Amino acid sequence: MKKAILFGATGFIGSHLMQELLNNDDYEQVTIVVRKDQNFSHRKLKILIGDLHSLPQLKEQIRADDVFITLGTTKKQTPDVSEYYQVDHDYPVLSAKMAKENGAKSVFIVTAIGANPNSGLFYTKTKGETERDIIALDYDHTNIFEPSMILGNRIAHRPMEKIFIQLFSLINPLLIGRLSKYKGMDGADIAKAINNAARHQTEKVKIYRWNEMNSLL
Repeated sequence: MKKAILFGATGFIGSHLMQELLNNDDYEQVTIVVRKDQNFSHRKLKILIGDLHSLPQLKEQIRADDVFITLGTTKKQTPDVSEYYQVDHDYPVLSAKMAKENGAKSVFIVTAIGANPNSGLFYTKTKGETERDIIALDYDHTNIFEPSMILGNRIAHRPMEKIFIQLFSLINPLLIGRLSKYKGMDGADIAKAINNAARHQTEKVKIYRWNEMNSLL
């Protein structure tokens, strides 16, 4: 049996993914790294308290076969560009690097559709640089998930986001053919696709967009 470690367990996709991993019989232990103690309890669950700045102190405990990264922020939560980059790039890359140095074989990370290190847009450029730098770590298997609009009910109060989600729900059926990669997907389904992808890894680097994720449900 394997061990998994998850960064971003308190986020929307991450919270669903944590439950998927805990219910996955392939894993005997699931470790999550969170900024503060959570009211989670499960016989397979191990909780580490840390963040980007304290992570090096936890290095000896950052051990797993499979590494799952669902870290990310929003402009509203993190308006400072440099801090945003730390959350969306530096933290994921450092997490993956430390786990790889401790023997991890596979990494799974959520970025976004359109990720491109050469993009002129800060958001897609950051996501692209994160992908580039994690691929460069040379894991046995690197799995990148690029969702478009993330649908589903969040606890956080985000009125504008709810409007976009409602619009996407109407537009989704019209996105066919080459446009299907832009379809929105529920966060719970993204988590399920990630968990299922972990059961069948064959490629060195695999990118999952809507079609690929949907095929895993």
